[in-house]
Amino acid sequence: MEYEDKAGRPSKPPSPKQNVRKNLDFEPLSTTALILEDRPANLPAKPAEEAQKHRQQYEEMVVQAKKRELKEAQRRKKQLEERCRVEESIGNAVLTWNNEILPNWETMWCSRKVRDLWWQGIPPSVRGKVWSLAIGNELNITHELFDICLARAKERWRSFSTGGSEVENEDAGFSAADREASLELIKLDISRTFPNLCIFQQGGPYHDMLHSILGAYTCYRPDVGYMLTYFAAFEVFFEENLPKLFAHFKKNNLTPDIYLIDWIFTLYSKSLPLDLACRIWDVFCRDGEEFLFRTALGILKLFEDILTKMDFIHMAQFLTRLPEDLPAEELFASIATIQMQSRNKKWAQVLTALQKDSREMEKGSPSLRH
Repeated sequence: MEYEDKAGRPSKPPSPKQNVRKNLDFEPLSTTALILEDRPANLPAKPAEEAQKHRQQYEEMVVQAKKRELKEAQRRKKQLEERCRVEESIGNAVLTWNNEILPNWETMWCSRKVRDLWWQGIPPSVRGKVWSLAIGNELNITHELFDICLARAKERWRSFSTGGSEVENEDAGFSAADREASLELIKLDISRTFPNLCIFQQGGPYHDMLHSILGAYTCYRPDVGYMLTYFAAFEVFFEENLPKLFAHFKKNNLTPDIYLIDWIFTLYSKSLPLDLACRIWDVFCRDGEEFLFRTALGILKLFEDILTKMDFIHMAQFLTRLPEDLPAEELFASIATIQMQSRNKKWAQVLTALQKDSREMEKGSPSLRH
């Protein structure tokens, strides 16, 4: 009738949906209203006891909400304080590296002070300089030698793409199949090593540069490949440091290649956050390939209690997809406990002995030679 009066014409009776909506107009819009509001007029009123109970529930909810807000505020404050502490620490470290260490590199780089600072992570602004100095140039690579090796790699890539074959005197000890496999693996490795860094992917600004460097090195050192003796050496130190977990892996037939390939071949860039991977690279540049396997053992030690309760499937899934929030300090504390010495032999000695055994087996087995 009110609508008729305003519009000057009769209104249609409300639809069933409108009736339903009208009946729902009293519905409270929040949990607070649900607890504190009185019941609609068409329903019996709340008993006093129920109303008191609801008010107590509401007050408890408010207290819990305030506790959560306070806890979240404390977490944010702690996070901010930690960030400020880290930034201040990095700033101080930059000054130390630039003013004390880099100008006196030859006399300071192996000192205890520098090793401790190195272990904490090299500041990004000086990382390139430190890596370059730490790696050095033991192979005496010159620009001319690089250009020669790169030209050879490009020629081989063209030859492989056209189905040609080649035999060169300097590579007489390495089959064309071996060289081709190594060069072809480069393409695969680049795409899977930095899956989240577009700069190294196809079409990225550093893709061709990285591709060229790896190709040139493969031609310079065709004897360097993906040798299984590294996995065998790793297992020696695995059993030495973590015998219980080693036995559990053996019992479940979990071999190192299942998780180490992703970890080692990509230098942890695929399995760990990039900032943590960079910190691992810092020490890798100083200590060499041994540190990559020491890091692997550190990861296993960090999660030993969890892994010993898992079966093969769950262990493989866990190790091929590590937690994204893996704490850097906890990981490096775990790595620090790993001893890379077995029966008075260091990593390099164990690896060399295994490689020698492997070569002798190949010489004695016709099937392995072919």
